[in-house]
Amino acid sequence: MRRRHAQGFAYIWTLLLVAFMGVGLVLASDLYATAARREKERELLFIGHEFRNALERYYASTPNDGRPRYPLTLQELLQDPRSANAKRHLRRLYADPVTGKAEWGLLLQQGRIVGIHSLSPQLPIKQDNFLDEDAGLRMKAHYADWVFTYPANLFIAQKDGEKKSGLSLGMK
Repeated sequence: MRRRHAQGFAYIWTLLLVAFMGVGLVLASDLYATAARREKERELLFIGHEFRNALERYYASTPNDGRPRYPLTLQELLQDPRSANAKRHLRRLYADPVTGKAEWGLLLQQGRIVGIHSLSPQLPIKQDNFLDEDAGLRMKAHYADWVFTYPANLFIAQKDGEKKSGLSLGMK
């Protein structure tokens, strides 16, 4: 009779062990998913800075007429059509790490690209502690609100006067 009683407890302990392992796996998968999202956010910030720097280089490399301009397309950042030599301001057109697609929202001013943003409607995990140049990314509700322009404060400075300045959102 004692043997049966002991076997019942072993079975219960085994069930509890399996249950605890299941809970542990769920917690571990949540931690992994959060870590993966944080990595995608870091990647989005890196890529946003790459586009901002490319827009700055494009704008600063003045053509023959002496007037600085923004590009008409993202392809112009890969090979600047204004110069005879192959001038590259961006190595490649990056895919959005959050959506996984090579599509970006474009910020246009007078038909020219002044910035990009993600098209993801997801809520960002990172809400604060950005670099000074990314202060405009604080407390945003969507990754699509993370805007990378050159200069970094262009969108913030013109937010009140959007209609006057011709700032518009475009999609590619």
